Amino acid sequence: MAVVDGTALESSTVLNLQDSRVATNKRLQEEKMSLKHLTVGVLLAVSTFAVQASAQNNELSGILGRTFISNQRIQGVLSFDPNVRFGKGLTFEINYARRVIAAGPLTLYLEVPFVVNHDDDLHAPLNLVPKQFSSYFVTPAARLSLFSDQAVSPWVSFGGGFAHFSESSTLEFGGPTPGKTGSTSGVLQTGLGLDVRVFHRFSLRGEARDFWSGVPPLVVNTSKNRQHNIFVGAGVVWHF
Repeated sequence: MAVVDGTALESSTVLNLQDSRVATNKRLQEEKMSLKHLTVGVLLAVSTFAVQASAQNNELSGILGRTFISNQRIQGVLSFDPNVRFGKGLTFEINYARRVIAAGPLTLYLEVPFVVNHDDDLHAPLNLVPKQFSSYFVTPAARLSLFSDQAVSPWVSFGGGFAHFSESSTLEFGGPTPGKTGSTSGVLQTGLGLDVRVFHRFSLRGEARDFWSGVPPLVVNTSKNRQHNIFVGAGVVWHF
């Protein structure tokens, strides 16, 4: 009986070892499957991030140019040239845009142009107008681009916001400027431009934007309450 019991004990031990090996192999297989699933999940996450990154949904641009404003005739002034003449102020634009819809060749961006005309000279035949003024425009807009992912992409823009003008406290030929020297008004913006891709993440941009705004306080009466501020410039766009 002792031998039989020993044989039975030995058989039981062998079975237990076999069961342990089976359990260990099963656990290892489960761990391998879990690791495989984790690897696949990481690869999918990386792939998704790569696709989103390659889409380059954001843009940041810097543009430098000039602002053009038409002459305005002074009412009630007898002169061979009774006009307020505006200089062509050096102007810069910083613009952030984000792609929101892409459908075939058309892409819709939401953009926020911030345009500053730092020093625009004024001239009149008599000592009637401020020496100069500065202005800035903030006009959130929708921009529709054609072939935005191609080498050449034309676009149009439309939006609205506000403009602020700040006039010099000194008249053109000396003396203090009478009345207020600052004003803010609503503004409508229309624009068109062309982007030319030069590197994967950079483009060159040429554009023209018309900011239709109120008239800055010029001291004199020109019978106008709105004016076109036409900005023409060129610069660089970073896609990210």
